Order: sequence, then structure tokens, then C-alpha cells
Amino acid sequence: MKLSELPEPSTSAARAALAVATRYHSPALLHHSARSYLWGAAMAAAEGIDHDAELLYVSALMHDLGLVPAFDSHTLPFEDAGGQVAWVLGAGAGWTPARCDRAAQVIVAHMRDAVAAEVDPESSLLHRSTGLDISGRGVEAVPADLRAEVLRRWPRLDLAAEFGACFADQAARKPTSAAASAVRSGLADRMATNPLERG
Repeated sequence: MKLSELPEPSTSAARAALAVATRYHSPALLHHSARSYLWGAAMAAAEGIDHDAELLYVSALMHDLGLVPAFDSHTLPFEDAGGQVAWVLGAGAGWTPARCDRAAQVIVAHMRDAVAAEVDPESSLLHRSTGLDISGRGVEAVPADLRAEVLRRWPRLDLAAEFGACFADQAARKPTSAAASAVRSGLADRMATNPLERG
């Protein structure tokens, strides 16, 4: 499997999501979001998971917007805040309210317990792909040559340090959040031992 074989949605919503992600994310978070989509698309292709590529793409690009200052919420967990931004973006792109709800649901679900692909393919793929990119969980689901190609196109930069700092800040301000739980359960150690950090 090659990077060029993975679907890259080019709908108005997909273009808007990329524009927003590029404008507001740091380079490291933008690259993480792009890789998260690609890991999910690769898993879907390899495992025959029927899914909505546009929905997965938009959700992947929006899933960490709640970590950036412009959209950080002092009351909502970052994944809920990011889901609300995705809802607004979808509405602006002409999506129905139900489809906007789905994007928000997928983003929130990436920080919850895993869900089976047969039940919710987009949530399952985003949960797995973000876990792969941050901690290396399930890295064997993507072939090594494709991993190398994706990392050349979207390098990791200083993601581990930046993401760790973002989650530590979320944990300090929102101690009951999923981010706080991740920090308490050893997120820093998992990021440090992520094989993707070694290329």
C-alpha cells in the first residue's frame, strides 16, 4: 500500500477543515492530525472497513482544535470543544445537523473507550489512529513502508513535547477530563517509547 492509494477527500467541507487546521494548529499538531487521518484510512483499506472518508477526514483534522488557544474551553474537555468547532464548520459547509452531530460524536469518541468498527467505523478508526500516532498503540496495523512514507510527508517535528505539555495543561485545569486520566495513566512514558518517534 502506498500513500497515493489512500483517499484524500476534496469536498468543500474537507477543504475548509484543512484550511482551519492549517490556520490554527501548530505545525506539529497539524501534522499529527493529517497522519491520524492517513493511519485511519490505511487501517480501513487493509481491513476492509467501509467508512465515510469525508467524515473521517474532517474529524481527524478537527479533533485537537480544543487544545489550541483560540478554541480552548475553560469548561469543556478539549475533545468536546473540538467537536463543537467541527459542528460549526460542517454547518458552514452545508452539512445537515445530523451530519454535524456525527462529526462532533466521532471527535468526542476518540478520547473514550474503543468502539467496534461494525458499530461506528469512523469513531473506531479515529480512536485507533490517534492512539497509534501518539503512543504507537497498534502500530503494526500499518505496513512499515507506508509508515515511512507518511512520516516523510508529515514529519513528527516536536509533537511529543508539545502534545505532552498540552495534555498536562488540560489535566491541571480539568482534573476530571479524559486528558487528565491519560496523564495519570502514564501518557508521557507511552509517548517516549512510541516507535514512530524513532522513524
